[in-house]
Amino acid sequence: MATLQRYTDRRVLITGAGSGIGQATALRILSEGGTVVAADISEAGLADTTAKAGDTGGRLTPVELDVSSEESVVAGVARAVEVLGGLDALVNAAGILRSSHFTDTTLADFEQVLRVNLIGTFLVTREAVPALRDGNAPAVVNFSSTSASFAHPYMAAYAASKGGIQAMTHTLALEYAKAGIRFNCVQPGSISSGMTDGTGESKQSIGPGLPEDADFSLFTKITPTLPVEGGALFARPDAVAAVVAMLAAPEAYFVTGTEVRIDGGTHM
Repeated sequence: MATLQRYTDRRVLITGAGSGIGQATALRILSEGGTVVAADISEAGLADTTAKAGDTGGRLTPVELDVSSEESVVAGVARAVEVLGGLDALVNAAGILRSSHFTDTTLADFEQVLRVNLIGTFLVTREAVPALRDGNAPAVVNFSSTSASFAHPYMAAYAASKGGIQAMTHTLALEYAKAGIRFNCVQPGSISSGMTDGTGESKQSIGPGLPEDADFSLFTKITPTLPVEGGALFARPDAVAAVVAMLAAPEAYFVTGTEVRIDGGTHM
């Protein structure tokens, strides 16, 4: 349990909070005293997050939200702002991964990844900005990926979506700098989540794994330099949640328009 209390009286909306890194982020910020709306498309995922949070004294509110639907986002963000009485921080953690040989990738699959990851981030952020303008030390943390900067075979759609999020984050950081809203990205890599271990129920947090005939020699660097607990290949989601909590906290007041890679040195 975190001992810091950077989020006392701080109001936070987290998407993709029903599993994986989004859930770990919700639990981390709650542990630091934050008031959180946990949004996810999965009712079961939100129930799991609520159960793991335990007694929060009313500081956690689950909201079902499909980030790929404009109608759902408009209603869901409005609900979050109403429940929270405003908004100080937004974490766009919702996302999916679809892996396939490039020539086997259907237009529908490519568009779905862009729709959830990139357009979903756009929609939620657009609806949240008016409330963030009136927030306390407002901050947005978006989810890019190491795939945005380093080649990850069989993940063209995912890489394109995450590269777009990263570029959009830089644009928004400049556009809203004078309004005092900070925008940053995290770039997770070698992190255990619904997308990497095939668990979870939300279509916005998991996706099929690599093709059965994947050529693993193309993954020239997939092992973290830092040791991982239990000798595992992937680190726990809380490794990313800790960095997200730092970036969205008021103490990171001079950090904006950048990304932090969290991959255990995999891509040094």
